[in-house]
Amino acid sequence: MNADDWLADTRTSYDTVAASYAELTRHLLDETPEEGAVLALFADLVRAQGGGLVADVGCGTGRITAHLRKLDLDAFGIDLSPGMIGAARRDHPDVRFDLGSMTDLPLADASVTGLVAWYSLIHVPDDEISSVLAHFRRVLRPGGPLLLSFHVGDGSQLKTEGYGGHPMKVYVHRRQHDQTIEWLNEAGFTVETHKTLTSAESKLGGIILARRQP
Repeated sequence: MNADDWLADTRTSYDTVAASYAELTRHLLDETPEEGAVLALFADLVRAQGGGLVADVGCGTGRITAHLRKLDLDAFGIDLSPGMIGAARRDHPDVRFDLGSMTDLPLADASVTGLVAWYSLIHVPDDEISSVLAHFRRVLRPGGPLLLSFHVGDGSQLKTEGYGGHPMKVYVHRRQHDQTIEWLNEAGFTVETHKTLTSAESKLGGIILARRQP
């Protein structure tokens, strides 16, 4: 599958489920205090860098972006799906949301202090990950924190419906910490901490906090 195929399938799938996705996921952080603590730590790291813009890449309907704003970060969201961006703007009208792809991130070099990719790399094929992480490094300031979350495991599964039974066509890629950390190191990041947890977000979720190397 080439990049245009999987991107088009991802965009169409999330356009289809946007309304139900927003409704079914809006309260997940209330059920995941450990993930809330990780986001608070990320916010502290951004403030320690002097503050500045924070990009939530693959923001979906904007719930993580809005949570980061509640943590007093100057956060904005970017997503591939116009349907998801529309839902984000409706639910969070005071927050900035932009349409864009992490495979060609529409941000200037070193323009953000922090970057979050919250379960948003799960549809990116292995052979595209290095390119995506290169964009993350490009737009982050030196020393800026990167927060990733993902499903831990091996292999990929085609998801054909979700979020209320709506049709979808996306591959969900599960990954191990070691492989993800290797990709980050190769892309110019230093991993500071990582952990696996079970939450409302994922039966087996991975969290990685890293920094952009100078």
